[in-house]
Amino acid sequence: MKIQNPKPIDWHFAARAEQLQSSFIREILKITQQPEIISFAGGLPSPATFPVDEMKAAFDKVLTNNGKVALQYGPTDGYLPLRQWVADSLSLDNAKIAPEQVLMVSGSQQALDLLGKVLIDEGSRVLVETPSYLGALQAFSVYQPEFVSVETDEHGLVPKSIDPVADGARLLYALPNFQNPTGRTLSVERRLELVETCERHGLPLIEDDPYGALSYNGEPLPKMLTMNPDGVIYMGSFSKVLTPGIRLGYVVAPAPLVRRLELAKQAADLHTSQLTQMVVHEVVKDGFLQGHIPTIRTLYGNQCQAMLDAMTEFFPAGVSWTKPEGGMFIWVTLPKHIDAMKLLDQAIANKVAFVPGAPFYANDPATNTLRLSFVTVPPERIREGIAILGKLIAALV
Repeated sequence: MKIQNPKPIDWHFAARAEQLQSSFIREILKITQQPEIISFAGGLPSPATFPVDEMKAAFDKVLTNNGKVALQYGPTDGYLPLRQWVADSLSLDNAKIAPEQVLMVSGSQQALDLLGKVLIDEGSRVLVETPSYLGALQAFSVYQPEFVSVETDEHGLVPKSIDPVADGARLLYALPNFQNPTGRTLSVERRLELVETCERHGLPLIEDDPYGALSYNGEPLPKMLTMNPDGVIYMGSFSKVLTPGIRLGYVVAPAPLVRRLELAKQAADLHTSQLTQMVVHEVVKDGFLQGHIPTIRTLYGNQCQAMLDAMTEFFPAGVSWTKPEGGMFIWVTLPKHIDAMKLLDQAIANKVAFVPGAPFYANDPATNTLRLSFVTVPPERIREGIAILGKLIAALV
């Protein structure tokens, strides 16, 4: 039976729920589902890189040979053979990583949430790049920190700018490789200086590295984790090298922190899918990525160059942009009087989409910036979309 004329509930949400904000990018993606839109908005990997046949074969093998284990609850810290694979892949002779330092998570976004739960209190000082990854700002903001923006330049984060703001800070969050949103890469010298600076202040450093394998020249820079395994929290993901649909990532951290993260994860979801972890291990354990990743690098490198060439041809004087050496993004700076939010309205009316830069800033947003992603758009459509965008910008210069 159904209650007749039930009284509507007057919902009273928790304070943290009241201040939750939708991701600007996710809202734009709703618009870009229209096939006629040339979308440079989403940070989505190209479906052309998804190893469908290998994933299908791995699912079949795991379910045939070990299905009852794969379909059962699993340990919170993750499937041990995959944790061992992660540890081995990150270890160097002078910096060994143990599987006990690895926690498997349901995508990097869960790692950010767990780190926020464990490390951030209301009002805690959290240091972030200028600009920074929107997903991290969104995840950390639930715990109501005080965001402090750390200086960056065309070469990325400036380590010396940490000294005046480090005291009392809970963490520094950084993406050193082909950063989202700017595409910038931190040099080896700056990485070492950054690690030393954080060590001197006793400041935990989060090294978020979803794009590190996607260097166009195939020569990734050293990980800061290996420079100080006791002070660096490393985040990795299978989303950009296999497929995002599996929602599988990992955190590598000192044992005391991993244990706290594990307890927080128990409260969140008990464990990440055992089936997914076993399938991914089946795919990667015999070296599949060594042959697969170069195909991704080549595709993305070619499409990046197509966009850079088109920008050189169609963008007017007064516009500048980064020239990434890997990853998925180009960062554009417009003349100061142009508001990228207003430009987006015009662009969408002309069937082109991008992400304005303002949401990527924790403080003092630069409204004349925007992010372009090129990896899901073929070269001819890249050229067409950039030509349209260039015409719209030229009318505003």
